[in-house]
Amino acid sequence: MSDISNGPLQGLRVLDLADEKAAYCTKLFANLGADVIKIEPPGGDPSRKIGPFVKDDQHGNKSLHWLHYNTNKRSITLNLQTTDGKHLLRKLSDNADIIVETFAPGVMEEMGIGWEVLSKSNPRLIMASITPFGHKGPWKNYKTSDLVSVALGGLLSTCGWPDRAPEKVGGPQAPQAYHMAAVQAAVGTLVALYERSKTRRGRHIDISIHASVPVNLMISVPIYERTGEIKKREGDKHSDAGHGIFACKDGYIDFRLRFQKWNKFVEWLDKDGKAGELKEEKWKDIWFRKEPENVRTIDKHFREFLLMHTKQELYVDGQKRGFEIAPVNTVQEVTESVQLRERRYFIPQEHPELGRTLEYLGAPFRMSLTPWKIGKTAPLAGQHNREVYQETGLNQTELTALTQAGII
Repeated sequence: MSDISNGPLQGLRVLDLADEKAAYCTKLFANLGADVIKIEPPGGDPSRKIGPFVKDDQHGNKSLHWLHYNTNKRSITLNLQTTDGKHLLRKLSDNADIIVETFAPGVMEEMGIGWEVLSKSNPRLIMASITPFGHKGPWKNYKTSDLVSVALGGLLSTCGWPDRAPEKVGGPQAPQAYHMAAVQAAVGTLVALYERSKTRRGRHIDISIHASVPVNLMISVPIYERTGEIKKREGDKHSDAGHGIFACKDGYIDFRLRFQKWNKFVEWLDKDGKAGELKEEKWKDIWFRKEPENVRTIDKHFREFLLMHTKQELYVDGQKRGFEIAPVNTVQEVTESVQLRERRYFIPQEHPELGRTLEYLGAPFRMSLTPWKIGKTAPLAGQHNREVYQETGLNQTELTALTQAGII
């Protein structure tokens, strides 16, 4: 069971049949107290082979991807290609509240363990199915990747510079679309749980990764629907001065100059003698400042000012003056954030088998009585076979026979 004795989802049992596309969904449930049972094929889940690895060692429980996404889960092995394996899954589902799965549409039905079969035996069961395009539509059997989903969902077209090809957000270890879909799956499942509390019946939730992306386009879709205008890539620039990402002494800052802050902006630059002609009365006219040549003049003065200061100096001083300003932090700087440390966002967890302590990301929300915790590190493959299968009524002799037959 989960080590989070007072988690808000304590008492719920989740069967995790998801690959990396929805690993974050079940991680959310596990870290909020649900008993999440990760079902792996004998020999271990393929996502255990996703790097990077601790000390570049690919053997053992050293995939940082695996360790990150599988905290607080229990692991069992089960060969779903066998008749006995399918029978065991049906037994497990009879005592489960939720199943999260990422099989291609129709695969679980072909194996005889689809929603219709499992829900007939357990009417309270909720199944969340996360697939590239959902279970309906002409693309339902198409393949995808995280980048393909971001591209098809329209988000990629908004990222980058107008005179270049679109650019991906984040690096190879930043799955944007997968996380979007995983969060939508978690939200949909919690809604289904609330509904079940009233109807006593479960639901099948069909989550499309593709459909999870456009919600992040925000106002771009309403603008197009109303005006027919397709929002163009702007990079970090804006038609007004003082908008964008600017270099400073030790990196970059993001700054948004609002028209009502003009006088404070000039005062800020003038403290280091960089306001120049911007102190003249004519610059107070917002329409004068919007002329392209004047935008360039303002930004020139601003850049000279910024290069005199570090991004931390600019952030603290700018915030005191009421500006919308922030440093462009590296990953290292995020982990060293005083604000995140004060909120105890990073959670240290000992790993005796690795001989070190790793820090994990916490939750962006805080609950007063039932906090997000990491009680257990990611399990070894099949680590909980004995305790989970004994909960279904199997004895040691039966477990030994199933192991020898390659079913678990």
